[in-house]
Amino acid sequence: MFAVLGDPAIYEYENAPPPSVQWLRQRYAKLESRRSADGREQWLNWVIRLPASGLIGYVQATLYPDGQAAIAYVLSSRYWGRALAREAVAAMIGELVENYGVDTLSALFKARNQRSLRLLERLGFRRAAAGNSIPVEPDELMMIMVRQEVEP
Repeated sequence: MFAVLGDPAIYEYENAPPPSVQWLRQRYAKLESRRSADGREQWLNWVIRLPASGLIGYVQATLYPDGQAAIAYVLSSRYWGRALAREAVAAMIGELVENYGVDTLSALFKARNQRSLRLLERLGFRRAAAGNSIPVEPDELMMIMVRQEVEP
C-alpha cells in the first residue's frame, strides 16, 4: 500500500502521502484494533485488489453507535475513470447495510473534488442540509445517504 499511497495525484485536495513504510505500518497496526481508543467507534478498512494489478486503493468506514457510518476511499490515479471506485464503494455500502445495520452514510470531502462529488451522486448520495451535527469547513461538502435509499 505504500506504493499506492505514494501517488501524488491522490493528494490534490488534501492530506499527504505517508512519510515512510514504518509510519504506514504503525498506522495499520493502530487500525487493526478496529476500534477507537474509547471503544465507541468501529473502524473497518478494506484494500482494493485487482487480480492482474495487485493493490490499487482502499475503502474504509467509521461506524458510530447510532447506526451511522462515515466513509472514505482512495484509489491510485492510474485506475481513475474505470468505475472501480464506484464498484468498491458500492460493495462496501452493501456490506455496511447488510452486516452492520448501518442506516445513514456520510462522506466529507473538499468541495473542489468534483471526482468524488460525481462518484457519490452516482451512488445515490445527496448534499447534507446545512446545520448537521458534523462540523463542515467552508471549503468542504458533506454528502449523505439514508437507509431507504441504500436498501440492497
